[in-house]
Amino acid sequence: MSEVKEELTGDMLPGIGPLEEILTIIGLLYAGKVIIYALWDLLIGFRAHVWSRLWNKRLVENYGKWAVVTGSTDGIGKEYARQLAKNGMNIVLISRTMEKLQKVSAEIVEESGVEIEIVQADFLDGRIIYDDIAKHLENKEIGILVNNVGVMLPNPMDFRYVADREIWSHVNVNVASVPAMTKLVLPSMISRGKGAIINIASIAASGPIPLMGIYAASKTFVDYFSQALEWECRGTGITVQTVNPGYVSTNMTSMSDLIHRPSILIPTARTFVTHSLSTLGYTARTSGYWVHGIQTHFVQNFISTWVFKYCMYLFNCLIVKNLKKNQEVLGIF
Repeated sequence: MSEVKEELTGDMLPGIGPLEEILTIIGLLYAGKVIIYALWDLLIGFRAHVWSRLWNKRLVENYGKWAVVTGSTDGIGKEYARQLAKNGMNIVLISRTMEKLQKVSAEIVEESGVEIEIVQADFLDGRIIYDDIAKHLENKEIGILVNNVGVMLPNPMDFRYVADREIWSHVNVNVASVPAMTKLVLPSMISRGKGAIINIASIAASGPIPLMGIYAASKTFVDYFSQALEWECRGTGITVQTVNPGYVSTNMTSMSDLIHRPSILIPTARTFVTHSLSTLGYTARTSGYWVHGIQTHFVQNFISTWVFKYCMYLFNCLIVKNLKKNQEVLGIF
């Protein structure tokens, strides 16, 4: 019977032998490509998240005396300011609330003893704020700029329900602030031949996200602009780094415990910045935190855009459901 079967198969598919060989070669080549890419990503990840932490950062020597941090009174921005100060850098704190600015300034001075300058500015106001910011930066050796300030919708929602203020806050705060602040410091950095610009984007830039579409789109701008700037600045002595974090336990994620409660997947701002700052100078584009790096690798290499959109839509629906449940428990209807 087996001989008859082989004979029939050979009659119907006379080229099966060579075809099998070709398909085997293609399969081996593809498997080899996957293995090589995976090993390369592991090497890059090891260099950024492990090797980088074995060496002391000489930030003042490598970049300059002053660091500028936008959105510096809470969360990731505050931690960047604190940890840059611990490395001996003077800090320009930029945020919209004077009371918070004064409080954070006092905390950093007490902790690190560096010089602090505070600038009250609401990035929602758009173009008019930058002339005043520029005056505060005059005659300072700006070594590092952290473009951190950002907004997010108060909760996932259909775009038809997004208020006009939310639209313009995403445009002015998330989008316009990055090139505007960069333009203020980049010329002097290039003239000195050293400096670093850290642009905080998001893992949300990995693809379109239903119910949070305007946020994902704004962070895609930051990601692409930052990557392009990094290429332009090659050979100038300027480091440009794009940081694409996942969920971090900050005020921005406080809408739901699903994305706010600290865990190995959701680091605190202090844990995140400790990891992220150590990668500066070792990688031009990073998740900042090793677990987020694994998530990003999986999304970008194994998940189609359609599947990504579908999964994020379901997850955002779950956040909305969780939010409504919490509101009911608190008696908010």
